[in-house]
Amino acid sequence: MKCRDCGSIMVRSAHSLLKGAGSMEEVKLQEPVVASDSTAVVDGVIQAMAMLADTRDTDGGNHIRRIQRYVRALAWKLSNHPRFQPVLTVPYIGLLFKAAPLHDIGKVCIPDRILLKPGRLTAEEFEIMKTHTTLGRNAIAHAESVAGNDVPLLRIASEITESHHEKWDGSGYPQGLIADAIPVAARLMALADVYDALISRKVYKEPMPHEQAVEVIKQVRGKHFDPDVVDAFLELEQQFHAIAVSYRDSGADLQKKRDYLELAQVGGPTTPAELGKS
Repeated sequence: MKCRDCGSIMVRSAHSLLKGAGSMEEVKLQEPVVASDSTAVVDGVIQAMAMLADTRDTDGGNHIRRIQRYVRALAWKLSNHPRFQPVLTVPYIGLLFKAAPLHDIGKVCIPDRILLKPGRLTAEEFEIMKTHTTLGRNAIAHAESVAGNDVPLLRIASEITESHHEKWDGSGYPQGLIADAIPVAARLMALADVYDALISRKVYKEPMPHEQAVEVIKQVRGKHFDPDVVDAFLELEQQFHAIAVSYRDSGADLQKKRDYLELAQVGGPTTPAELGKS
């Protein structure tokens, strides 16, 4: 299944979720929508794609809520910084908050044998896992074609999805972007995503204490992360901790993920690409 096909199926799967939930009466995916309807369509597709991604994610159900709030806190903190002020306007920050849940949407197209593998990935498997960045970008590009015009929300979502694994020193992926070549939204998401991965209890690991996670991030300032983003994080670290505590995943949330993992091990189609073949 080609990446483009997966993106198309993903958007259509999201559309089905949306209609099933009653969030939208009708979205015609065969032709572009008119400009007056595009905001409602895009917001709805973003919401449904995020729901779709969550069903495939091994993180707890509140991961998306935490990520949104971490990124927004960083954006507000940096909005008066000379390097970030031109980008981090009030409207932009609002769109960033909406787009954040799609950062890992490309994982929907990654096979379960890799995405849900409990142990360390092989080199070959990791290369496949890394493609979730470009797969996600392609899915959002398909959503843009549905909208039929330039949509700032989807543009930000595309930047986050493709570039949140880039590193300040150029050692990240998929493009090996260096420093300011990495989109601002992706730089904020990179730190937020790593922090949340460190401090969160997952089905396969215990959480790292907040203080230890802060030290880990400090150690990679100017290597993994934009130095100014790390400095903003250090000023906000208690706020990050409060967000993590307020939106902590419950035992029931994690049990749902364990049940999903067990079901996935049994077999059967779970990705949009696999469902498209069935």
